[in-house]
Amino acid sequence: MSEATGRQSKSVSVPALKIILETALLTCSEPLSLNELKQLSDEPLSNRQLESLLAELAQDWQGRGVELTEVAGGWRFRSRAYMQHYLDRLNPPKAPRYSRAVLETLTIIAYHQPVTRGDIEEIRGVTVSAQILKTLEARAWIEVAGQRDTPGRPELFVTTRQLLDDLNLRTLQELPSLQALGVLLDKESNA
Repeated sequence: MSEATGRQSKSVSVPALKIILETALLTCSEPLSLNELKQLSDEPLSNRQLESLLAELAQDWQGRGVELTEVAGGWRFRSRAYMQHYLDRLNPPKAPRYSRAVLETLTIIAYHQPVTRGDIEEIRGVTVSAQILKTLEARAWIEVAGQRDTPGRPELFVTTRQLLDDLNLRTLQELPSLQALGVLLDKESNA
């Protein structure tokens, strides 16, 4: 490829394509889907070919502080968990603190979706404020997926791909069991 023109005169070699994929994945802030990654190649690639290249790329990054992972929204590089302690020194985390009510509501939606506001209230045993749902929608962690076919046509809430991406998960099945989650919450509240 001529850097002056930015155009290719022939097809890209496998090592060069891996470098192109690596560059795209390192510079994009959001995960890239297989379809988006396929656009980087001048020649058509099957999902299998692309996944093979991604597996090679992930292997190339073994033993380093970052890793290539697949999440619900596609593929992305992320720092390994053991590096977070050091990265926090640069920018101490100021993660938003969510109330127990917000987290309980999100958990109910994640584990019982699709659910209505009434379903959430029945499970929690208290009224769900509109602000809780707005907070989760503003974070793009839940969305309205339709309406239940009952009187009043209540909205049905589901989790989004953004939630999975933020939790570094591919599917909801990777969430911990409710029992394990309860143990974690108990440890957190006793700390």
